[in-house]
Amino acid sequence: MNAPATTELPVVVIGAGPAGLAAAAHLIHQGIEPLVLEAGPTAGAAVREWSHVRLFSTWGEVVDPAAEKLLAPTGWTRPVPATYPSGGDWAEQYLQPLADVLGDRVRTGATVTGVSRAGRDRIVDADREAQPFVVHVTHADGREERVFARAVIDASGTWATPSPAGGSGLAALGEKAAADRITYRVPDLKDPAVRARYAGKRTAVIGSGASAFTALAYLADLAKSDDGAETKGVWILRRGISGSTFGGGEADQLPARGALGLAAKAAVDEGYADAVTGFRTEAIARADDGSLVLVGEDGRRLDAVDEVIVLTGFRPDLSFLEELRLGLDERLQAPVELAPLIDPNQHSCGTVYPHGHRELSHPEQGIYLVGMKSYGRAPTFLAMTGYEQVRSVAAAIAGDLESADRVELALPETGVCGGAGLFDALESDQSGGGCCAPAPQLVQLRTPAAVGAADEEAPAGGCCGS
Repeated sequence: MNAPATTELPVVVIGAGPAGLAAAAHLIHQGIEPLVLEAGPTAGAAVREWSHVRLFSTWGEVVDPAAEKLLAPTGWTRPVPATYPSGGDWAEQYLQPLADVLGDRVRTGATVTGVSRAGRDRIVDADREAQPFVVHVTHADGREERVFARAVIDASGTWATPSPAGGSGLAALGEKAAADRITYRVPDLKDPAVRARYAGKRTAVIGSGASAFTALAYLADLAKSDDGAETKGVWILRRGISGSTFGGGEADQLPARGALGLAAKAAVDEGYADAVTGFRTEAIARADDGSLVLVGEDGRRLDAVDEVIVLTGFRPDLSFLEELRLGLDERLQAPVELAPLIDPNQHSCGTVYPHGHRELSHPEQGIYLVGMKSYGRAPTFLAMTGYEQVRSVAAAIAGDLESADRVELALPETGVCGGAGLFDALESDQSGGGCCAPAPQLVQLRTPAAVGAADEEAPAGGCCGS
């Protein structure tokens, strides 16, 4: 089959989540036809899987301007800008109406399994840039097709590929065998079946970001309820406790994000969770009674737990892009120009500035990773960042470089500064262990004033995943 002229082709957008649907809206604004391919059964399928979790961004920060222009003529009513939606609210009140407006430009149940240049595999140079992209799609009914595109915007996110419990980045020994007692999502404790799973149980939470904060706060609320007596959280951190551990608190320019860290701190302070620091999981062993025992890289074994919640971040699925020439940072798997801005080894307050097509470009012209996918393994992505990315990318595809290069967004700061590499070094020095990680220890915080003092002195890494 001969490919049509590139200029006659649509731009394929992979993923009908917040960034993907916003990309479609911006492409339409530029006079370019989008085709959005969504693997799930509905628009916003990944967001719906955490529908019970409330965002720390307000409605005013999670509605894209170009999308709102498409929605306005339909009679759509914008939610109150200063209020906070849940994932379910976001999907039902914004993402689904936007997908409905886009109509047959959005195809659900369509999984992208490969992207290449028409007639050119990864190694062929000849006439490569003149060829359109070819996107291999597998539909829910098993049917396969190939779609030609003038450009490809990958907004497929990272939700489907959570990172494992193992401190080395590999699954811990026994992790897969213990899958019936492990989840990689914040549990919905309003669901009676899920609530029964955790009520009165001892649950390990592995991770140090916003998701871990949320899980700890949920477990603390359960412990305070009539049916949750004896519920206990065990918070597993790979580093020590410092002033940054609980995020920016009141200094965070997104107040709800700061409140998450304060809620996690309260869970520990009030005794609903214990914090185990300096612990990198090597194995998960099953005891005779079916409970799980976490074993550290140094051989230490923690007291048994009934359940494990692994919230150690996400990583991008790059398998379907292997025939393209991507320029990715070797650590983060993010575009090389973007990586220094978001690297948790270097990150500090004010260093993440709005970015667009130039930071997101690759040696293969016309392919862009946007949204959470663009951050690779880095944490702390905001919807408004994705919206600015796709605005710039759509303008660049349209040839409007003046608009594409213009910055139209100011990002809020987290209220914490520093980098993960720096924290490891400082904590090691303070522990008296030289270059080595501090020994695992159980910590119960009881004196808020002491933590406040640490906040003023210590650099912070609450913005980073565990």
